[in-house]
Amino acid sequence: MKKIPFLILILLVTTTAMGQTTQADKNKRYFDINKSIDIFNSVIRELDMFYVDSVKVDSLINSTIRTMLARMDPYTEYYAEENIKDLQFMTTGEYGGIGAIISYNDNRVVINEPYKGLPADRAGLKAGDTILQIDGSDMRKATVKEVSDKLKGMPGTSLKLRIHRPGEKKSREMKLVREKIEIDPITYADVLNDNVGYLHFSGFTNGSSDRVKETVLDLKRRGAESLVIDLRGNGGGILDEAVNVVNLFVKKGVEIVSTRGKVKQWDRSYRTQYQPIDTLMPIVVLIDTGSASASEIVAGSLQDLDRAVIIGNRSFGKGLVQTPRDLPYGGNIKITTSKYYIPSGRCIQALDYSHRNPDGSVARVPDSLTQVFRTRNGREVRDGGGIIPDYVIPQEKSGTIGYYLLADNIIFNFVTEWAMKHPTVDAPESFQLSDADYEEFKQYVKGRDFQYDQMSNRSLQSLKEIMEFEGYFSNASEEFNALKKKLQPDLDRDLELFGKEIRKMIETEIMQRYYYKEGVLMYELRDDPVLKKAREVLKNRELYDRTLQPQPERA
Repeated sequence: MKKIPFLILILLVTTTAMGQTTQADKNKRYFDINKSIDIFNSVIRELDMFYVDSVKVDSLINSTIRTMLARMDPYTEYYAEENIKDLQFMTTGEYGGIGAIISYNDNRVVINEPYKGLPADRAGLKAGDTILQIDGSDMRKATVKEVSDKLKGMPGTSLKLRIHRPGEKKSREMKLVREKIEIDPITYADVLNDNVGYLHFSGFTNGSSDRVKETVLDLKRRGAESLVIDLRGNGGGILDEAVNVVNLFVKKGVEIVSTRGKVKQWDRSYRTQYQPIDTLMPIVVLIDTGSASASEIVAGSLQDLDRAVIIGNRSFGKGLVQTPRDLPYGGNIKITTSKYYIPSGRCIQALDYSHRNPDGSVARVPDSLTQVFRTRNGREVRDGGGIIPDYVIPQEKSGTIGYYLLADNIIFNFVTEWAMKHPTVDAPESFQLSDADYEEFKQYVKGRDFQYDQMSNRSLQSLKEIMEFEGYFSNASEEFNALKKKLQPDLDRDLELFGKEIRKMIETEIMQRYYYKEGVLMYELRDDPVLKKAREVLKNRELYDRTLQPQPERA
């Protein structure tokens, strides 16, 4: 009996010692932080006072902060007061402006894409128009950001825009009134053959789940008996909106996602809160490598709950949650605070930013190290690498020449000139670039100083250096030079070899000019193998049901 008080005394002493150790560790950590801040302040003061040239302190500190945060992960970002509108646009999808995408082209800022029905479009601005002046200020040497800041402003305010349109000698002056620009998250929706409802959803901004609800109900009224939700290219957004989208098809009270991080008080469980609009309609969700974050919550939770069949390609693999935190002087930091876990218990984060390689790069979690989890019906799913579709549709391999034609604005500028000669074009469902137009494009490219590199060519150069270092090149130089000759960039050959791919790029840009984003999507869906597979699965109810059940083990 006397041993019990003695054991209690040991426990008390041990607990007290642990508490003291923990407090000592905290004190040391706080000391180290304050020490580092003091050193940083001293370095800035010394540079400002004694550096040989004048120092732009604000610019130096901002770049230092961004470099520091880049060591954490790509999603932890600092927003100075002057950039806070960028953060607001990411979360709301709203800003005050003219409603156009601008880009840099031939050392000038040009209109890249006016949004349908918004001030820029109504004023008659077209892709390819060069911005010369805004309210009298010369913009010919301005950056994209400088022009963007000038175009944005309070809704209801006006601005004068002077532009130059290709093919015209004189510049034009236009007066536009800024509006509250709200980007509709539903790019396109329609009822396809076989009573399949289709909608493309582009981003999870404030209220976007309500637009999905409106769209689904409208498709059902128009006769849709099954549904395709296209999340390809959807980079995510607000977590609550993702939960609300899932809630449209899952009964009330189901846990969709939970978040866990360092601050345990911030851990949360997100459950469906409302009555769904349909828990029986067959659903297929389309994803690709551009589907991330909130898109993966929707696709992954519907997969875990066996509520939808997933088709496409493995998603991006972003299982991290960011929280905005206010900073002094009107700034803000969007900081990664937790990881999220979908109904099966898995986290789909693909990259481990806490364990970097010696060169600072981040490795993807190998499939061999991922863990198996189970859906509600008992199907195997894995963590650590995005959402793997139930049906994976291989993507076509393409040449690098297409990338360079886009990056150098060759296709954009060709279509700008082409559009001046074609006031109208066929509808997206039937448009095709003629052979004569493609021949014209080939001559257009040849008339430009177009240079493009090839990865194989660069790899060959590295191989040659290794062969020379190891002494093998002299014995294999003839074979090496023969291979090098075959892999040399050849414009005539590559424009023909990759003609099908390049034609699609040109046709896509043309559809953008005449039918906006909606037209581009309608054009791309014509021969889309992923949508074709979705319709095949939805048409065959036995196949759909079988896909959502565990597959029998092979002997």
